[in-house]
Amino acid sequence: MPAPIPKAMTDKEYVEDVLLTAKTLSAMYHYATQESSTEGLHNQFKCNMNDSLAMQHRIFASMQQNGWYPQQMADQQQISQVRSKYSQ
Repeated sequence: MPAPIPKAMTDKEYVEDVLLTAKTLSAMYHYATQESSTEGLHNQFKCNMNDSLAMQHRIFASMQQNGWYPQQMADQQQISQVRSKYSQ
């Protein structure tokens, strides 16, 4: 019996995967920056981290433009609830 043919990924699924990869890369550079033992290495990792964060933001903005990362605006009551929850 032949193996089933996998369903092709949509553009949205590809971009979601790229965003997840960019987030993981940023986190790894953050950890490497913290653990670096020399000034030069620290600065290089920090530069790489900043570049990966910028790339992540561009991917996120692209997803928003395509309607693939919808956001909901919080109303004043929700904002007040969060403020009181974390101000204690």
